[in-house]
Amino acid sequence: MNKISLYIATSFFIIFTTNISAGDIAKGKEKSITCIACHGQDGISVSPIWPKLAGQHKSYLTSQLHEFKKGPEGKRNNAIMYGISVALSDEDIDDLSAYYESLDKSIGTTADDSFELGQNIYRGGNMEYKIQACIACHGPNGDGNGPASMPVLSGQHAEYIYSQLKNFQSSMRSNDPNKMMRNIVHRMTDEEMKSVAQYIQGLH
Repeated sequence: MNKISLYIATSFFIIFTTNISAGDIAKGKEKSITCIACHGQDGISVSPIWPKLAGQHKSYLTSQLHEFKKGPEGKRNNAIMYGISVALSDEDIDDLSAYYESLDKSIGTTADDSFELGQNIYRGGNMEYKIQACIACHGPNGDGNGPASMPVLSGQHAEYIYSQLKNFQSSMRSNDPNKMMRNIVHRMTDEEMKSVAQYIQGLH
């Protein structure tokens, strides 16, 4: 069993053997007022440096907020998100995550000069350099996998996706189990990362 299959199997086991709150969507909407400045009305961020949250899996949003909450000692350190998440209770996190999952996501477009390379990397990887295809975990349409906490990528801002790939590459972000993302992106060129990020922006 390869690392990706092992991670998915383990994630399913954890998800289905843990009592996870469904979260309250209405309460989450009320609590989201502090998130609008960066993540936009209805979870659609205007600035491409901030992620769109609309339609993202609750399981993934919950896990990331808990990662941010760990602050400088954690594996996903961001000063702004730490300052926000540290004030959130587990119930707040569940409610916010449920709210954003309930929203309709938006889809952008892919730059023509990035489409072919981006599609090739996303769907086929690069076996010469052992770059795993994104489709293996994030699905053919970028919808991810909720039970396994694999995030939705479809329609996400290209600039944000690229920044996260760079963070994984430098290990500034290291909350990927078994170094799944870091093992992939450390072999990728800037052109490949920018192209696959552009492809994801228009993927649906």
